[in-house]
Amino acid sequence: MIETATKTTGYGNRDAASPLGPIEIERREPGPHDVVIDISHCGVCHSDIHQARDEWHNTVWPCVPGHEIAGRVAGVGAHVTKFSAGDLVGVGCMVDSCGRCRSCRAGEEQYCEGPHGFLATYNGPFKADGSNTFGGYTSRVVVTEDFVLRIPEGLAAELAAPLLCSGVTTYSPMKRYKIGNGDRVGIAGIGGLGHVAIQIARARGAEVIAFTRSPDKAADARRFGASDAIVSTDEQAMAKYAGKLDFVLSTIPESHDVNPYVKLLKRDGRITLVGVLAPLETPVDNSALAFRRISFGGSLIGSIAETQEVLDFCAANKIAPQVETISLERINEAFANVIAGKVRYRYVIEQPRG
Repeated sequence: MIETATKTTGYGNRDAASPLGPIEIERREPGPHDVVIDISHCGVCHSDIHQARDEWHNTVWPCVPGHEIAGRVAGVGAHVTKFSAGDLVGVGCMVDSCGRCRSCRAGEEQYCEGPHGFLATYNGPFKADGSNTFGGYTSRVVVTEDFVLRIPEGLAAELAAPLLCSGVTTYSPMKRYKIGNGDRVGIAGIGGLGHVAIQIARARGAEVIAFTRSPDKAADARRFGASDAIVSTDEQAMAKYAGKLDFVLSTIPESHDVNPYVKLLKRDGRITLVGVLAPLETPVDNSALAFRRISFGGSLIGSIAETQEVLDFCAANKIAPQVETISLERINEAFANVIAGKVRYRYVIEQPRG
């Protein structure tokens, strides 16, 4: 048995109306296939805010968010073969799945068809016994080996952490639809996901057009690799790309009208939503889809294999999120700034060292 303290302090809340604060939580005793990780960094995702405020109506209390975890291996179980003490590793949105269903056998754990779906890194309504899971807004986590990612050399922990969600969430649909040379891609929403998506699409060889409601983000979008940046509320500017895009990825994290983006697509174009898990603000006009045979769909995070791929891809192509490191004590301030659109572009919690 690996020696580890099962009780630790995290930052979370006990109801949707409360700010986050110190909460004592208990980690499980590590077993032979487990990896114990001392957390050094954890990204702050907009999903954390949705979950802590019960905006998806499925939060299990107490809630300790955080699914963009990076840190060093503190110890491994007797049967662990992939990792050793001291390795720099990451943990993304999942910490387990049934391993037996059609999706799991295909290496698509995020679509686990077991009775409880995949086991989320935090907020454990997916957990079979009904108990909770707690995320990375704390100092240590215990995760089964198969759901731990290796952070490659040259990719700092604070930069790797956001890629475990924002990176793989945008990489996965681009890989699935073979986005690359010759494609013209629109990225809607230039935030925590969107600014990484621009870099990934550009590195895959696509021409990238960025769409944002914030005029002050246009220069940033070009810096990240977009050939043009359009303010989405400017109908005349939007019309410039009507019927000219092959693929649109919407990273907008809240309910919105997707119809203006559908108009940008060529015949047989695709639009994929990754930023919102809620009904859309305005119904999709199916005539706009049907008359140009446009495919409309969604995508959920990415598989464990894809998460490792995106870490390696970003390291090889020198892709990195733009981050601001903060202490855990500033998490409520960070939440407020994310909601207000003030962060450029990802907060990452940094734990004090030794």
